[in-house]
Amino acid sequence: MDPKVWMYLAYLAVSVGLTVWVATTLSRNGLVFLADVFADEKLARAINQLLVMGFYLLNLGYVTVTMRSTQTITDTSEALETLSSKVGLVLLVLGVLHFLNVFFLGRYRRGRLRQQQPAPPLPPAGRLPFHPQNPPPARA
Repeated sequence: MDPKVWMYLAYLAVSVGLTVWVATTLSRNGLVFLADVFADEKLARAINQLLVMGFYLLNLGYVTVTMRSTQTITDTSEALETLSSKVGLVLLVLGVLHFLNVFFLGRYRRGRLRQQQPAPPLPPAGRLPFHPQNPPPARA
């Protein structure tokens, strides 16, 4: 069989495997974070499922779109080089998606916590009068 076909099969196997592994790990460990972000366990579970579904759709769509290679692959070393660059791009996309999720959810959480804090006290209305027994320091 052509080395390019083997590269495509390996690319699909590695990319889909990485996507499933990362999605299940993030889903399992991210539920605690989401429960803290939304302060509601039921809402956190629902958002978690929606994020996992979006994660699968985006990443598997990206894997499918970028599967095709226009390079001429004649031997195994070229196939491995192309495979590694494609899998590397998949890993970068996984990392960027994860970073963006955590970033925006963290911003939402900070805003929610800021709204829960009581209003700050009023600023001072003026200055205290000068007390003669404590004279100001002499200037040189």
